[in-house]
Amino acid sequence: MLAVALAAVALLAPPRPPIVWKPIPFGPARLAETTAYARRHYGIDSNVLHPRAIVEHVTATSSFSSAYGTFAADVPDAELHQLPGTCAHFIIDRDGTIYQLVRLNVMCRHTVGLNWAAIGIEHVGLSDAQVLGDAAQMRSSLALTVWLMARYRIPLADVIGHNESLASPLHKELYAPWRCQTHADWRRADMNVFRAKVVALARTYGLRPGPPPLARATGC
Repeated sequence: MLAVALAAVALLAPPRPPIVWKPIPFGPARLAETTAYARRHYGIDSNVLHPRAIVEHVTATSSFSSAYGTFAADVPDAELHQLPGTCAHFIIDRDGTIYQLVRLNVMCRHTVGLNWAAIGIEHVGLSDAQVLGDAAQMRSSLALTVWLMARYRIPLADVIGHNESLASPLHKELYAPWRCQTHADWRRADMNVFRAKVVALARTYGLRPGPPPLARATGC
């Protein structure tokens, strides 16, 4: 009887969607750069990620190869001239192909103030609306997001768009000039549409992802 019950639970678990492993260079040097970054910006002497949030992004490019090349390059940022370069754990192409670039136990520099806690998912496209209107891309994005939520017990309140980063209770940044830095992709109105679709998919597996994030004052 117990075995039957466990099997039933397993059937309800969101399946891991098809993922193509296409790693960017992330050897000892880049890992050390990431540790140094975490120390400077978060006071954490580690490059290990313990996922507590998911940040959705738009690449602002029209091709996967362009975004992949940017993340693989590992070039210093334009302001502080510091390494590591930007990256994301996943890129979802326009045809729905999910590429994984970085291991999920490694911090990746995709969102100021949240890299210590968040998995980054990039969507190839030029705008939120373009991604929301791409059926293949959305199917893959929702499947990946719900699978990650279940795997790491991430509530809906911590599934956010890049533009919502400052309002996250997980946001912290030791470098004062960056404490109000965010990007324009995935504004709250678009993320509300996205999160409604996440909830609908999660419920098909019997999951209760919880309420969406609260609108919080950021002081910025």
